[in-house]
Amino acid sequence: MKLLVTGGAGFIGSAVIRHIIQHSQDSVVNVDKLTYAGNLESLIEISDSPRYSFAQVDICDRVALDQVFAEHQPDVVMHLAAESHVDRSIDGPAEFIQTNIVGTYQLLEAARAYWNTLDSQGKQAFRFHHISTDEVYGDLPHPSDNVDLHDACDPVDLPLFTEETSYAPSSPYSASKASSDHLVRAWQRTYGLPVLITNCSNNYGPYHFPEKLIPLVILNALEAQPLPIYGSGDQIRDWLYVEDHARALYKVICEGQVGETYNIGGHNEKQNIDVVRTICSVLDELAPAAARNLKTAEGRPLISYNSLLTHVADRPGHDRRYAIDASKIQRELGWSPAETFESGLRKTVQWYLDNQAWCQRVQDGSYQRERLGAQK
Repeated sequence: MKLLVTGGAGFIGSAVIRHIIQHSQDSVVNVDKLTYAGNLESLIEISDSPRYSFAQVDICDRVALDQVFAEHQPDVVMHLAAESHVDRSIDGPAEFIQTNIVGTYQLLEAARAYWNTLDSQGKQAFRFHHISTDEVYGDLPHPSDNVDLHDACDPVDLPLFTEETSYAPSSPYSASKASSDHLVRAWQRTYGLPVLITNCSNNYGPYHFPEKLIPLVILNALEAQPLPIYGSGDQIRDWLYVEDHARALYKVICEGQVGETYNIGGHNEKQNIDVVRTICSVLDELAPAAARNLKTAEGRPLISYNSLLTHVADRPGHDRRYAIDASKIQRELGWSPAETFESGLRKTVQWYLDNQAWCQRVQDGSYQRERLGAQK
């Protein structure tokens, strides 16, 4: 196959492209605008492959998209290009509306126009795979919501997001992604475009831009900077190692049924504060603060990274709990995550320790790991 991957210089997109080039004979054209979160260094290990090519294109630019389709004639579109940081969407929702909604519309129309030029066999084989988020569903009951749930306090006893869960987005980001999901489904029902949708839980792993929780905490800790905990830190997320996600996305393209939605989760519900504490414990082992001669803000030797935890005001409209029921993709396509949270997190921390130069280069000065999204 030839796959057109939008957002392929981003965190998840680059993992998908690396997986495809390294584990198949398919070819990929990477379509990316190269915003602050897109970096071609994430693809260095496969960039010399004759099966990989890159086009710097904004998905809102219909003329440029038409040219890409005409030149590369893909069999599959994997649409990952999106503005994705909730805090940024609170400060500036316009970019999220433009990229996630208008951009998805333009891509759908370019794909539909191209699809209509194919013969019957090509039309039947074509796929438009839209990659989305579990945040479109809103949030779930939290163990602390009432005494009954708190007494149970076992995530397996609490409800999960399924493919039939109603949409109830809470942030400008999740609302824009919900809108894009609805557009994709409408283009199938109205025009017959063969689409698939996946909704995933929180990803983590190598090459993650350091505005997100896990890389932010790792890099702040290594500089003995405060580790911000929103509110009490009891917000629960389901964590999915990015390479497990890439494997799932490719499996959906190869084996998924047109018109279906597949939820992809890591089976790893963790409170945010516990995620941060675990990162600190791994760092205490792999990069002890004493060996790095780190000191606290008061000038005292830093003994454990856990002492850097700092509670800050919570995010406006912060969802309390996300958790994915991934039984459908496991049952129908045979996918399940290979990494536990503990194994994946250790790999992630080690990667950031080994790639400090990359971390410095991708921070172009426009973002200094400052708090975003605090305003109401």
